[in-house]
Amino acid sequence: MRWSVLLSSLLAGLSLLGPGPLCAQIVRPVKQLEGVNVTEHLDSPLPLDLPFVDDRGRPVRLRQFFDGQRPVVLSLNYATCPMLCGLQLNGMVESLRDVQLEPGRDYEIVCVSIDPLETPMQARAAKQGYMRAFGRGTEQGWSFLTGKGADIRTLAEAVGFEYRYVAERREYAHAAVFMIATPDGRLSRYLYGVRFEPKTVQLSLVEAAEGRIGTTLDRILLFCFHYDAMAGSYAPTAVSLMKVGGAATVLGILVFLLPWRSGWRKFSGAGSGPLLTSQAQSASPVTEPPSLV
Repeated sequence: MRWSVLLSSLLAGLSLLGPGPLCAQIVRPVKQLEGVNVTEHLDSPLPLDLPFVDDRGRPVRLRQFFDGQRPVVLSLNYATCPMLCGLQLNGMVESLRDVQLEPGRDYEIVCVSIDPLETPMQARAAKQGYMRAFGRGTEQGWSFLTGKGADIRTLAEAVGFEYRYVAERREYAHAAVFMIATPDGRLSRYLYGVRFEPKTVQLSLVEAAEGRIGTTLDRILLFCFHYDAMAGSYAPTAVSLMKVGGAATVLGILVFLLPWRSGWRKFSGAGSGPLLTSQAQSASPVTEPPSLV
């Protein structure tokens, strides 16, 4: 009786989730998602001569955002996306807000629209919305670009980002991912999803900049950790941890021995005077008493 009541309650709860069989929703393939994979092209150069238009309507080249000093956060989205782009960009901005680095000073943010019909005005409205969510700083370091279909496709192919237009829904199918690029325009890291650990994002930026940004602790952590692509975060490496542990052990021994060695020297110096006097006395000739004969 108890099991039948539980089963009835479970079925009633599932019926509240909406029409259609739940299992069918899980196993049924989604045709719109075919051909929207991401193929990582790590360390591959970006086509920096591609022309785009910034959110103020000015013609730009992609290379203008790569100064050889700061890494670049690169994302392919579009302003009129009904859901996924907003979730992914909000998650990206939220994680960057908690990173101890500043756009424009430590890194650049470049968002390129995959919709060739998007206008600079739409791109600017999107940028201002995400800047408000970020909550600090100025427009420096934020760039939302639009462009022609062929140039957008060339960039997407270079980073391994597939997308397709779904005509019946009048929207684009694409993955949720953004990339970190090195200051000279090579792909360094792919970060997937709509929620990102701030420390993972920060270490990805420091890694891409080859230690030119971030704190000393960031560089130490980067030495001790490696990026786990399956987990989407940095994980400790045994070899690096052993090296750091060994160095810490040697340092601890030295710190312990230095005061002891200093005290031993003081003790040896204090005892040298009487010891030498005693030795000198023992080395002096013995005077024999005069003979009575």
